This record gives sequence, structure tokens and C-alpha cells, in this order.
Amino acid sequence: MSISDQLTDWLSDELATTVKVENLRRTAVGFSRENWLFDAIWDGIVHRLIARRDPSGSVLSTDRRIERAVLEALRHTDVPAPALRWADPDGNRLGRPALIMDLSPGRCDGFVLNGNAPLTERLTIAHRIYDRLADIHRVDWRAIGLGRHLANPGNQAAAAALDHWEAELEKVKFEPEPELAFVLSWLRDTVPGNEAVTLVHGDFKPGNVLLEDGDVTAVLDWETAHLGDPHEDLGWITNPLRAYEHTIAGSWEPNDLLQRWSQQTGIVVNLDRVQWWRVLANVKLMVIVLTGHHSFLQQRSDRIFPNPVPMYALLLDQIGA
Repeated sequence: MSISDQLTDWLSDELATTVKVENLRRTAVGFSRENWLFDAIWDGIVHRLIARRDPSGSVLSTDRRIERAVLEALRHTDVPAPALRWADPDGNRLGRPALIMDLSPGRCDGFVLNGNAPLTERLTIAHRIYDRLADIHRVDWRAIGLGRHLANPGNQAAAAALDHWEAELEKVKFEPEPELAFVLSWLRDTVPGNEAVTLVHGDFKPGNVLLEDGDVTAVLDWETAHLGDPHEDLGWITNPLRAYEHTIAGSWEPNDLLQRWSQQTGIVVNLDRVQWWRVLANVKLMVIVLTGHHSFLQQRSDRIFPNPVPMYALLLDQIGA
């Protein structure tokens, strides 16, 4: 059965009426999930929707139940997120786990901060994008019920994250990784505590927001959302490996970003802790690349990932080795 037929059957069952699916197309936007845009017509009204389905070979192991819980909870906040319609966490409807959401307005441009727009316009966009990250960290996750769905690491958020990514590395490494073992040892020896526990996005970047008229209409890709130290997101967005996405040379540098975030949240930035999370961010990226290699070799994906070895130099430099 085609995905168009599967969507038709799914929505018809959910709505208990006849649904017609039109203009189905897969978009190239989206790194870890398949994104299918389509129009669904019922009761004479056209609804613009998007289905996000797990690929046959993923680079991230995440749970659609968690993503569903986060999206449903965010409806009760000021954080702009896609409106969830239906979820199929077990893959019974589309063959693999999937979510269907309203298609949010706006355009996705992962490198908008270094585009051709005037500098003043790009700075305004930068402020609006990263103010949304501050909004995420200000969410009262207890009040909206996320404590029922997400594990609370308490003051051991860094240790919990390190345990997770070290376990993921063990699953996907092809051979002994002495350089990574050295970096992981450094991370273990210097693991920080944390005071605040907030909602953490886990993959915040301009490529995961939609923009319209210079403002953010939606923050996307909540699959890695969890409770933890907000410094985790700060380490991710100030990682030198991703600087071109998040900064504007000479005008919007990492320190500007951190200062703006601190002003918006009222949380004092701990630079040592940010640096620790930057190192873990690159370990995480290496695990993602190695997972992609496995998917390619197992013929579950046709995406060819780069060799992660050049990242060793950056990691060793980050820990002062």
C-alpha cells in the first residue's frame, strides 16, 4: 500500500469520515526523519498537514511517545511549536512510527544568519530565534505535566547525558576508539552538577525553526527534548564546529548569544559548564556519524556520512590535550 493510501486510511479512521489526500510530496528538509507534506480534505475543507515518519535507517534513536507528550504539553505555553494532530508511535499506520501535525507557516533556512539580508535584519532574526530558546528554558515543565513523561535527572544532568552517549557509542563503534576514550575519561573526571532543571530542546538551531516576516512561527524537531541542564543547549549552539549556523562574525558571537540568553532567562551562565557541554556535543555528533555509517552499511540508508576522524583534533583541543 502506498503512503498516500496509508494516510487516507489513517485519517479516515481517526475522523470517522471520508478523507482525500492530495499533493503528497516528500521534502528534503529534515535530517533524522522523513517529512511528508500533503493536503487532506474532509467536510469540504483543505487542511495542510505534515507527516514525520521514522526512516528505515536512523541516526538517532528516539521515541515518538516522548515527542508527542512534549508537543501536546507545549500547547499550554508561549513556545511556538507545531500543532500535533495524531500520533502512531508503534508504526501501525505508516509502517514506521510517525506523527501528523498541522503545517506551520514560514520558511526553514539553516544558514539565515549568514544570508544576503542586511546585517541589522539578520541581527534581529538572531535575537528572535535565540529568545525562543530562552522561552523553552523558562517553561514551567511541572505545571504542564512533563514530569509524567520525562525523566528528571536532578542535579546529575551532565552525568546522565554522558552515560547515555557513552552507551550509544558502544553500540555503533566499529573498533576501539582510544582518542574518544580519552575524551570520555576527561568528561567523566570533570562532570559538572547543575542547579536548574529545565526543558532542553537538544538540537536547537536556525535549521529547526520556521521564520515568517522576520519572526519565529514554529520551533521544530522535538524528538530529542528532555529535562536537563539548560547549559546543554548552550554548549550545542556555541559549539565551534557549528559556528556558521549560529553566529554572525564580528556582530553576533557566542558571548553575545550567551549574554542575550542570560538577560532573557535571568540565569547566570557558567562558562566552564558550557565548555563541558561543547565537548559532549561533539562526542554526540561523532556518535551520530558512526550511527549513519552503520545504517549505510546495513543498506537501511543511502546517505553517506563523512569520516569522523578529523573531529578528534577539535575534541582534543577542546579539552586542552
